[in-house]
Amino acid sequence: MLRLIKPVTWFPPMWAFLCGAVSSGVALGAEWPIVLLGIVLAGPITCGMSQAANDWCDRHVDAINEPDRPIPSGRIPGRWGLWIALAMSVLSLAVGSQFGPWGFGATVFAVIGAWAYSVEPIRLKRSGIWGPGLVGLCYEGLPWFTGAAILVAGAPRWEIVATAALYALGAHGIMTLNDFKALEGDRVMGVNSLPVTLGPDRAARVACWVMTVPQLVVVGLLLLWSKPIFAAVVAVLILGQFAAMRVMLRDPKAKAPWYNGTGVLLYISGMMVAAFALRGLA
Repeated sequence: MLRLIKPVTWFPPMWAFLCGAVSSGVALGAEWPIVLLGIVLAGPITCGMSQAANDWCDRHVDAINEPDRPIPSGRIPGRWGLWIALAMSVLSLAVGSQFGPWGFGATVFAVIGAWAYSVEPIRLKRSGIWGPGLVGLCYEGLPWFTGAAILVAGAPRWEIVATAALYALGAHGIMTLNDFKALEGDRVMGVNSLPVTLGPDRAARVACWVMTVPQLVVVGLLLLWSKPIFAAVVAVLILGQFAAMRVMLRDPKAKAPWYNGTGVLLYISGMMVAAFALRGLA
């Protein structure tokens, strides 16, 4: 069951929620209980639920790509994968209801998004545009927005919303690189990811552009908001990503997992730098 809900995938939304909490400008000392509960909701509960739902809906694809996964291997038998996903959906909504209207609304959106990504006949995963876009939004933008909204007990400032949206847009490229591992199965099952429709080389280049341009806009906004030091740090992190991209583009299919451990680390580091810059604007 633990492998079904994929702990390795929990970090991005947990990190984004923490970025939102930091960017809110609210003193976190007395708010750590609600911040910790929000991190648990964003990661193990809601993201874990989305992984269970995706594994259940992808059991036929995983039988080709990853036959040792818990559902296609039979270690989670029958409809237990479905029951786990549904139970965790209910748990997500129950915990989200403790965060007031903003937190609960965001949780409802996340649960609907998780199922819309995976389940037939909607299955936005079939699209190389809408699928990664929805995941990027739910992994980076929505948790960031929620972390800020819960702490300010209302709508976050437009600067926070704009920054969260830009990093969510850039995460589309990260999700495209993540699709490389399922290339063969997606091709067989009619999932039109960008690696399938464009080929690995072109898809990798598109992903690099999509990751880079929003970050450059963030640098420009930080300069506009009189945060030149923070802008410079984010710019240096982008240069580090350029170096990792050059390595990855030599063999995108083989190097995409490597990039997820190097270039993506620099990407999310820039998120926290931007969050502290926004905190200074509060």
